[in-house]
Amino acid sequence: MGEQWRARFDAEVDFANGGGLRTEGFRLDIPGREITDEDLAASFVRHLGLLMVAEVRISAKTIIEEPHKGGRGVAAAEPTTDRRYVELNHVISDGMITLPGWPAPRIGDWLTFEASRANYAPGTEFWVAEIDMIANTGTYLDAPGHRWAGGDDLAGVRLDRLADLPGVVVRVPTGTRAVDRLMLAPYEVAGRAVLLHTGWDEHFGTERYGAPEAPYLTGDAAQALADAGAVLVGIDSINLDDMSPAAGGTRPAHSVLLAAGIPIVEHLTGLDDLPPSGFRFTAAPPRVAGMGTFPVRAFAVVGG
Repeated sequence: MGEQWRARFDAEVDFANGGGLRTEGFRLDIPGREITDEDLAASFVRHLGLLMVAEVRISAKTIIEEPHKGGRGVAAAEPTTDRRYVELNHVISDGMITLPGWPAPRIGDWLTFEASRANYAPGTEFWVAEIDMIANTGTYLDAPGHRWAGGDDLAGVRLDRLADLPGVVVRVPTGTRAVDRLMLAPYEVAGRAVLLHTGWDEHFGTERYGAPEAPYLTGDAAQALADAGAVLVGIDSINLDDMSPAAGGTRPAHSVLLAAGIPIVEHLTGLDDLPPSGFRFTAAPPRVAGMGTFPVRAFAVVGG
């Protein structure tokens, strides 16, 4: 057997929804003889399955060589037997506002039932509508080409990144802006669509939706998701990145995830109707060449 290492440390935990936890002399298996306090904190949170963690302070850390004792992960949700479909997208309608200040869609008739009657046999008629909109309308998907020149456009994103994905919902405490690495640490994200449930969708269609305090994913957390093997990331907020003036127009979450080929879905809604896990997620746009974003009918299948 090779070397086996454990960390012994004290930890103080603050929770985003109030309260705290303190432990002394905690021991945790680690992969090597060195580990940063940040990595140790994330491993500690994941090992105990702690949710809604705001901060972990590590002290009195020592590394010792001794046999691993194993660990426990976060308990999986009980499977359900009743199959149901959950809509997770905003309905696109004429004049709706997705991004304050951006153009609204215009929907009308190209061919009416009445006008079509001249083209067909008596009693036969059809209706054909037309829509004029920007691609960033309603609930939409960002392909790598949205951020990176030369990245895959909508036609280049594989279906196994968009459809029938096992999903996990990360519940974000009310009032939390930055979804950071510690909040993600308890969740198994490899091979999954990771959906951030912030509750900000209640403001959709209002000026408050674009307010500076809208929740977002930090760049460090995005890197952690990419490193852990997430296949898609979604959020029910106006943007996956910080939109406040303090961010200075940077987009680290988009940059990291799209560089890794991980699609992003923004403006989700209805995530409160999903279990933490045990569902399948789909958000597939039309297969359009030369476009980096487009609306999706995002939905989940629960049970069955």
